[in-house]
Amino acid sequence: MKVLVAMSGGVDSSVAALVLRDQGHDVTGVTMRLWGGESDTGCCSVSDVDDARRVAQQIGIDHLVFNFSEAFDEAVVAPYVAAHVAGTTPNPCIECNRHLKFSALIERARRLGFDAVATGHHARIESVDGRRRVCRGADENKDQSYVVHMICGADLDYVVFPVGTMSKADVRAVAARAGLRTAAKPDSQDVCFIGSRTGRAGFLGSRMEFHAGEVRDESGRAVGEVPAVELVTLGQRRGLGLGGGDKRYVVAIDLPSRRVTVGGDEHLLVGTTRVVGLVWPHADDAARVAEVLVQGSAHGARAGARVTLADDGAEIVWDAPQRRISPGQSVVFYDASDTAVLGGGIVAG
Repeated sequence: MKVLVAMSGGVDSSVAALVLRDQGHDVTGVTMRLWGGESDTGCCSVSDVDDARRVAQQIGIDHLVFNFSEAFDEAVVAPYVAAHVAGTTPNPCIECNRHLKFSALIERARRLGFDAVATGHHARIESVDGRRRVCRGADENKDQSYVVHMICGADLDYVVFPVGTMSKADVRAVAARAGLRTAAKPDSQDVCFIGSRTGRAGFLGSRMEFHAGEVRDESGRAVGEVPAVELVTLGQRRGLGLGGGDKRYVVAIDLPSRRVTVGGDEHLLVGTTRVVGLVWPHADDAARVAEVLVQGSAHGARAGARVTLADDGAEIVWDAPQRRISPGQSVVFYDASDTAVLGGGIVAG
């Protein structure tokens, strides 16, 4: 099989390429140039590209670089800024997967005659009840099925996750035995276009206007202030100018009035959550979803719920009250075994 492996410069994608090569496949590595600006974090730095190239040399495969920077700016960076202007909390890594890694890259790979695209994600694609689905990776602590939940249709037969059946420790052991330069490289936890020196505030501050906001408690009493209401997120505790005392969290953000409301943890609990932008692995899956397990963050706990479909999205009715999920974040539906992805969506504002 002729496989194009997306190599980010990390240990997981390095081992993915090595495993496929050892299985006898015709493997080519590719690094996607996504962010065209300054970067010292994530998977877009110059050193990461160099690591991917050197690993490809080590294991004897060709290495390509595809420039998707314009598409990345349009599909990921610009919407990221727009979301903050609108007062929502985007997930740029999921949008990168949606529009670039499992869309643009797959399209180009098919045009170039590759039989499959592989990545180093800790997830699996398996047959569940006779249907191909994204499933959780074997390493529960590293499972990334949440961030690749959008893979649908024919792409479920085209995408390969070579390390999805391995633990992270096994991945590093394989890399170490092979002498790969990425064997001990730390995992990237950062958004690639947010530099470590300037952070989110610095990045957004050069692209949008910030507005100071007042912080009030549930009774309406002023208790603090924030320098930029656009940077506040639901559930936030720090940076609110509250001083000591009882733990208080952001429970509501009113961007037009530039007001942040804080309260106790109990004030974050809701019984329902509305979602839009639904995606389903198969066209008729929407009719099959009723009682599910729902995950609202990359490593969040799952909670039981019922999904009620509507013309403009769906409503999640939680079995027990759950903490509010910030608008703009993704939620993913899993089957009763907590293994297979049944669909997903984005929390509405």
